Formats: sequence, structure tokens, C-alpha cells
Amino acid sequence: MLFPLLSVTLLGALLTACKAAPSVSLISNTQLDPNGIFFISYDGVVNVNSFQLSGVLTYGNWQYVGWYTASRAAMLARRQLPSGGWSTLQLPHQLSTDDSHNVIALGVSPGDGKIHVALDCHSTQVFYTSSEAGFATSGASWTASRFGPITTTLGNLNIGSTITYPQFVVTPDNLLQFVFRSGVSGNGATQLAEYNAGVWSNVGSWASASGTYTSTNGATSTARNLYIHGFTYGSGSAHVTGTWREQNGAVSCSNGGLTNHDTTYFYSQDKGRTWKNSAGTLIGTSGSNPVNVNTAGIIVDSLNADHGLMNQESQVVDSSGQIHAIISYVPGRFTQCVTNYEANRTEYARPFHMYRHANGTFTKMEIPFAINAVGRSQIVLDHADNAYVVLPYIRIVTASKASGWTDWTLAYDGVAAGLDVFGEITLDRARIPSGVLSILYQLNSTGSTPSAVRVIDFKLNG
Repeated sequence: MLFPLLSVTLLGALLTACKAAPSVSLISNTQLDPNGIFFISYDGVVNVNSFQLSGVLTYGNWQYVGWYTASRAAMLARRQLPSGGWSTLQLPHQLSTDDSHNVIALGVSPGDGKIHVALDCHSTQVFYTSSEAGFATSGASWTASRFGPITTTLGNLNIGSTITYPQFVVTPDNLLQFVFRSGVSGNGATQLAEYNAGVWSNVGSWASASGTYTSTNGATSTARNLYIHGFTYGSGSAHVTGTWREQNGAVSCSNGGLTNHDTTYFYSQDKGRTWKNSAGTLIGTSGSNPVNVNTAGIIVDSLNADHGLMNQESQVVDSSGQIHAIISYVPGRFTQCVTNYEANRTEYARPFHMYRHANGTFTKMEIPFAINAVGRSQIVLDHADNAYVVLPYIRIVTASKASGWTDWTLAYDGVAAGLDVFGEITLDRARIPSGVLSILYQLNSTGSTPSAVRVIDFKLNG
């Protein structure tokens, strides 16, 4: 069959439309709590830190959220998707200190349908509880009595007393894993535990503080930890990007900023037991030979510790099993030496999209929108691998895969919409396959005045 010839103008218009950056459509904006606890520490608030990752989580037909209310109580809410109302319960635990790191992390173990909650830790003991079996999908009454006691162990497993950055992930064969840091900032190890048949077991440390780093000015550091942008499964493998932070501030040109340097990448094909660099070379074994700052072939973007490089931004794996990450820092065209981390990042920091090719190489491209904040951004991909990046204040910028992720467009502006968002957000990655972006955010406030905690939903129109 022959098709009629298209005019050059019409053909060009069609090709342009096919490559257009996707849009988003506002679905709803619902309130969880009019009086969420509000205080700023480490440039963040405890209810919506970007590194929280699973503060809002969809499983089956239900969506779950965790936060702290003004009385410091730990709260959980549930709603039936797509548009059910929120039900709220209060766990028997109160936030121990005004520290924005002490987030609430949620997970569901597919094998038994339990909801798992880890919370309130920053180089301290973790607080943990889990629900009765099947509760994640049963729709049974939403009451705190369906959860077990709050413990300072991970169920049966004692993981120590210096825990930070708890997050739950589900493996390709439906096991639940727990990723966390042991130790302290600048001298910590990244750890992995696994839940199977109702029992937690230790997999071990997969990134350690060992090794020696020498900066461009000749200073050295011998202790650090890896700050990860995520621990994300895709095409059967666990993918990790991140940045190193040195314990010794002297590695920075002026000691004016946090000493984060370089972007790293490595992956595991056996659920975090062994690790390979981007070239496919075996580089580490959890528990016995963890990755360290001197491990060969893990740096995929070199950057010294003078540019206000942010830690713990975000990452996602595309449909072909390749990693995409958002990083941000102050480019050299503004300064080669960040002297004030907060001020310089707010004025000059820019986000960059990094993605891996099948041959193991990476491409990095600056996203042409200023961050205008200290904080972090989040990236997700839709079913067609179009990219959606949520900048601070819920400014959503998008790019199409067809353009090679070059046609970045502002799809939604939370500032112009008058949302008055604090800054960073966290989002529901498990809901993305349904074509909906759910964002957990908190309204801005002053001092310690409580403010509303909300969830806003967008349809992804890629």
C-alpha cells in the first residue's frame, strides 16, 4: 500500500511532535496532616528529605505514607488507589531529636505481605516495626494494633547502634532488602540485610571507608563514606551511583563546602553479593572485600571536592537496564572553589543528567534550569523512558528519549502555582509504572511552626 506524500512542513511538524518533551497533568493535591512537625537541620526537614526514597510507597492497590506530626508522633497513612481517602494511624514512637536525617522509611515484603517501618536514626540505633502478615493488601482496619512492638533491632537481626539512611528495596525474585549506613559521616560503611521467609539475615558491607584519597591540591584523606543516589534494581541487577565524602575537610580548596567528590557507578548481578564496575570487571564482594575509594574503574565522572557536589540525589534504571542519575554541583564557569556551600549552591548549582550506554560509557548533560536551592532533585522515567526531573519546590522538567534527553522543558512550576513548598520532596517510585507521579511534600514555614504535609499527584503524559 502506498501512502500519500507528506509536505515537508507537515512531516517536520510530525517529527517534532514525536520528539517533544512530555507534559504532566495535575490530578489531585491532598492533605495528610495540617500540622506536620517543622524544623530545618542540615538544610532539610525530616518529613520530606530526598534521600528518604520510600517515605511514600505504593503496593498493589494501596498507597502508604509515613511522617511525624507536630506532637513528634510517628504517623502512617493509607489510601486505596486511584482516589480513595486517607486513613491515619499513630505508631507508639516519638521523634527523638530535631534532626532531619531521622526519616521514616517504608517497605513491603511480597512473600508475606508485611509492611515494614524503619525510623528515627542518625548514627544511632534504628527503631523498627512490621505489621501482621498480609496487611499490605488485605484492606483490614487501619489501626496501630496490627503492627508489632517498636524494637531497636531489625526484627531478629541486630544491625548495631550507629545506623543512618534506612531504605527498603525489593529484589527481582521478590525478597525484601534493607540498605543502610553503619558508622558516622566521613567514616562509615554501606550495608545490606535481606528478609526471607520471615527472617532477616546479614549480607554485609559492600562499600567501606578504607583507602587513601589525594585531592588536586595534594591534601590526603584516609576516611570517608559512600553517599549513594539509590540502590535500584533493573533487568535483574542492582545498580548504584554515588559520591564519596572525605572525613578530612582539608581536601577542599578552602574548606568552604562539604568534601564530596567524583560520581561512581557499579552494579551487582547476584542481589548485592558481588559487584562489578561499568566495564564488567569484578571489583568487590560484600562482607569480605567491599568497594572502596581506590577500587578500579568505578569513577564515571571525575570532579574534585571544590564544587559543592551534592550527595544522595537520585537515580533510575531504564527499560534496557541502563542507569540514569541526577547529580548537581557548581560548574567551573562560576567558580573553581566553593567557599560557602549553602550560598554558592543556591546561586550557582546546576543539575546534570548522566546515563549509561550499553558499552559501559556514560553521557553527562547539563539540564538548562537552575536549582535555586541547596537541595536535591529526583528523576523518574515513564514506560517509554522519557525523563521527568522534580527540582526543588516541585518544578518538573522533562525530556524525551526520542531527542536523546536533550529537549528539556518546564512542564510544571510549583512556584508559579503558589504551592509554597519547603524545597526538597520525596516521591513514590513504585507508582510510576501506572503512569502517575505521586510527590510527598511539606509547606514552607518559619522557626518551629508546624505546616501541612501533602501528596500531589500528576499524570505522566509521555
